[in-house]
Amino acid sequence: QVQLVESGGGLVQAGGSLRLACAASGSIYRINDIGWYRQAPGKQRELVAVITRGCGTNYAESVKGRFTISRDSAKNAVYLQMNSHEPKDTAVYYCSAQAIGLTYWGQGTQVTVSS
Repeated sequence: QVQLVESGGGLVQAGGSLRLACAASGSIYRINDIGWYRQAPGKQRELVAVITRGCGTNYAESVKGRFTISRDSAKNAVYLQMNSHEPKDTAVYYCSAQAIGLTYWGQGTQVTVSS
């Protein structure tokens, strides 16, 4: 089992920055990929960014150049630095981890961008 707890969401103005954090616990040694998804009202959940065990990264086109994902293995944490926010970034952001063929999710954290 893997437990994921997100923090760092909130209200931000367009053009501003936020940093999300995801703390992992449990069978963390089994985690391969870990990353962030988001779900806006009335829309499907979508990939934002993912980082592999070897620190390879993949980003959604909509966030490239604005968001940066990083992983701190010593702290069992993954971060999402979000800059130059746009109103379309408003969503619930979820941390997600892949471990031995299973997908784990955090409870989500709300990010609201005001124009």
